[in-house]
Amino acid sequence: MTKIAFASFIGTTIEYYDFYIYGLAAALVFPALFFPKLDPASGLLASFATYGVAFLARPLGGAIFGHFGDRVGRKTVLIMSLLLMGASTFLVGILSGYEVIGLLAPILLIALRFLQGIGLGGEWAGAVLMAAEHAPAGKRAFYAGFPQLGPAPAYLMSAGIFLALVSALSPAQFDAWGWRIPFLLSIVLVGVGLFIRFKLAETPVFQEIMDRHGEARLPLWEVLRTCPKTVILAAGAGILIFSFFYIVTVFSISYGVTQLDLPRSTMLYCVMIAAVFMGFGVLLFAAISDRFGRRDLSLFSTAFVGLWAFPMFLLVDTGNPVLITFAFSVGFFAWSAMYGPMGAFFSELFPARVRYSGCSLSFALAGVLGGALAPMIAVKLMAATGASWSVALYLSAMALVSFISLLLLSESYRINLSDLTKARGTTAHPHE
Repeated sequence: MTKIAFASFIGTTIEYYDFYIYGLAAALVFPALFFPKLDPASGLLASFATYGVAFLARPLGGAIFGHFGDRVGRKTVLIMSLLLMGASTFLVGILSGYEVIGLLAPILLIALRFLQGIGLGGEWAGAVLMAAEHAPAGKRAFYAGFPQLGPAPAYLMSAGIFLALVSALSPAQFDAWGWRIPFLLSIVLVGVGLFIRFKLAETPVFQEIMDRHGEARLPLWEVLRTCPKTVILAAGAGILIFSFFYIVTVFSISYGVTQLDLPRSTMLYCVMIAAVFMGFGVLLFAAISDRFGRRDLSLFSTAFVGLWAFPMFLLVDTGNPVLITFAFSVGFFAWSAMYGPMGAFFSELFPARVRYSGCSLSFALAGVLGGALAPMIAVKLMAATGASWSVALYLSAMALVSFISLLLLSESYRINLSDLTKARGTTAHPHE
């Protein structure tokens, strides 16, 4: 289990590193590099729009990789998704800007971002299932929490590299070529991830499916036909996960630099410190959910984060780095009580023969609804109101959607993951 947990952790860390460096570059560099003909506000919106393209691609990636994950196995698909993500990220790092190749530059950027989204759409469910379907009884969420842990070190790595470059290079050097270094370095991380994943064995749950010839012929269709309510509710439950994370890690950095006149490095430091609290919280709350259940813990987290959005932005508006760090750290720690158990929770909502497709589709839809537009909506709200309370209100609205969705799902932590036929997420007593 240690080897499997580490492999799941390192894979999602690499994939999310690739995803996050794009978000940081979209906030700091891409508006001027790929959209120089637009005014600063419009350029930022256009840059965030390319950022959102990956979220729109994630359901397609979830459908493609989910199909093969339920047909040929979890391990093979995890290798394929890592290769696609790594190649797309590396190519962004060598892409020329608008001044060199004109309109082709943003077009190619969008295409590569779309491929990133497809890759990540297949990654999350596979990594979670690799851990959850191997896990011993009573420790499913703890081990499924290791791929959930990936975003914290991924953000620390991505922001840390950007911070080092911003500090070491002049603004002109960073904008000209320095921003490319994090993208090019990703190829090394992908090599490490592939080496580890090739050594993994298939999960015992899927091996049992193959031994019994129980594979679904069309997994996605079977999911949509047999448990559409579960897909919708799971996607709704995950909306706040994405909206909160990307408001803090993408919009807030741009907001701090452009509206509060804070240095880039200051905002990066604030979010990096908060990411440490997120990492601690993920495994802690995952383990707690193994003992007390997933749903009530997620409900509490959702309510707290929705309410915390208002004091969080009041603290951010002070421009004080200590208060900003405190605001983000509290928010991320509370957020991790929802995110930590989510890998196990989603795994338990779908029958084994279509679990990869169900988890991928639900998580990808949550990404579209919660993450794709969040930075752009925040920019628009700030432009319309001139006040950060509007962004806090938006986060509270997302929290309400997730809270209601969670209420309509049932507790699931005692189910048997080897069940091939039943969707248990919306039954009254799934553990009976």
